[in-house]
Amino acid sequence: SESRRYTHGLGFLTSLPVTPVVGDGGGGALTDAEDWGGLRAMDEAEKEFSRLVGAVLTRFFAQNGRTAPPDAEMAAFGARLWSIVGERGLPRPLAAHESGAPGGMAEEECAALVARVVGGATDEWLANAAKQLVKACFYPEFKVCRDSWREVAADGGCRRQELKRVRGRVSGTHCVDCPHWVALPAEAHEVMVANEWRAGAADFRRDRGVFLPEDFRALRRWLHAEARRGGGGWCGDA
Repeated sequence: SESRRYTHGLGFLTSLPVTPVVGDGGGGALTDAEDWGGLRAMDEAEKEFSRLVGAVLTRFFAQNGRTAPPDAEMAAFGARLWSIVGERGLPRPLAAHESGAPGGMAEEECAALVARVVGGATDEWLANAAKQLVKACFYPEFKVCRDSWREVAADGGCRRQELKRVRGRVSGTHCVDCPHWVALPAEAHEVMVANEWRAGAADFRRDRGVFLPEDFRALRRWLHAEARRGGGGWCGDA
């Protein structure tokens, strides 16, 4: 069978096999149940992605004492971001023997993507969240944590463990691409962070939902699994 590209939902593209039908002039048609199954799976992926993004946004606004955007606006935000995932693909999954390396994105490139995701909204908190979520979707995989979350400054402080600073982060004390989100189960992750918390475990656990948000873990793990399902292709594919 030949392969063609179909647009589905809000601009998300995927390659699907097309089985030509005898007598159709060679134009092809979606005739196999697996073709429609692919479309349904793609639609479900978009819905789940938007749900996960909406949960992160809701918590992010709440931890900053602000009212989250209406559900319809958050759904549109998620759909626009998912559309970009469809265009660019997710980061290439690492093989078992690969360690990967932290990556980044040019500020101009990131700003252009953020502008598309917010869709004309002027809320600076929404733009801030969008910038972090763009990075969460497109930064490459790696397996060894940078340890920024426990890095001590010259003045003895640890910026990533300060509640005021961390409130402005969708991913809490960790980076948006930190491998711990995927590598560690929630319980083990909590113990590790609590043991390294400079102000003591009680201080960490008092605002655990801000410092180690489980909604963000859910998003990171879903993206990690979706990349292995081939969702959106891979960044840098020819």
